[in-house]
Amino acid sequence: MPQIEPDDFVALAQAGFTTVIANRPDAEVEPTHRSDVMAERATRAGLTYHYLPIVPGQLGPDQVARFREIMDSSPGPVLAYCRSGTRSATAWALGQAGDRPADEILSAGRSAGYDLSHLGPMLRR
Repeated sequence: MPQIEPDDFVALAQAGFTTVIANRPDAEVEPTHRSDVMAERATRAGLTYHYLPIVPGQLGPDQVARFREIMDSSPGPVLAYCRSGTRSATAWALGQAGDRPADEILSAGRSAGYDLSHLGPMLRR
């Protein structure tokens, strides 16, 4: 999947997004794509930017809760990104558990191109 580039934020705002969540840790990106640069570009485009890094294999309940909080408080559509989108999709899915049926969450993931079936037991709590 293509990555978000510093110059993409104007187009994201024009597409209707109001909020961006960066789940990719700064240690994974070049200096031109670090959170401080991306936050400045997002703000300049009129977007709210949140840096919520998720290290592969280390997604915890506090991050899921914060992801959900950002989603719930956004005045409009949210774009979350990481390297492939899997960490962002997983954080979203786990944040929906208990509020949406597991099959609906898994179906939304599939529709977006993510197989989240391994999360089934956690989504059915």
